[in-house]
Amino acid sequence: MPDRTRPIRKEICLNEQELSMVRHKMNQLGTRNFGAYVRKMLIDGYIIKVDYTEQKKLAAAVSTIASRVSGRLSLFVRIITQRGQKRVAQLRTPLADLTENRHSSRITPDQRGCDEKSISN
Repeated sequence: MPDRTRPIRKEICLNEQELSMVRHKMNQLGTRNFGAYVRKMLIDGYIIKVDYTEQKKLAAAVSTIASRVSGRLSLFVRIITQRGQKRVAQLRTPLADLTENRHSSRITPDQRGCDEKSISN
C-alpha cells in the first residue's frame, strides 16, 4: 500500500438496514464507489449537535417530583398503618371483654334447675 494517495484506513460497522439505506442513497447519487461516497459525505456532510440541556433539566425535575411523591406516599402509608394498629387495639379490648363475658355468662345445669343425669339422658 505504499503507492496509495490515502494511506490512513478507517472502518465502519453497519447493520443490514443501515447498509441498505447507504446503498439507496448511493444509487440516488449515481455512484458505485463506496469509499468515494463515504469520504465525500464525511467531509461535506452536516454536523448536527443536539443540545439536551432542557431535556436533562426536565428529567431532573421529574425525578425530584417522583422522589417527593414517593416520600409522601410512604409517610401516608406509615400513618395509616399506625392508625389502623391503634384502631385494631381499641377494637380488641371490647371484643376480649365480650368473649370473656360470653364464657362467664353461660348457664350451668345447676342454674337451669336440672341435674346432670337428666341432661345426659
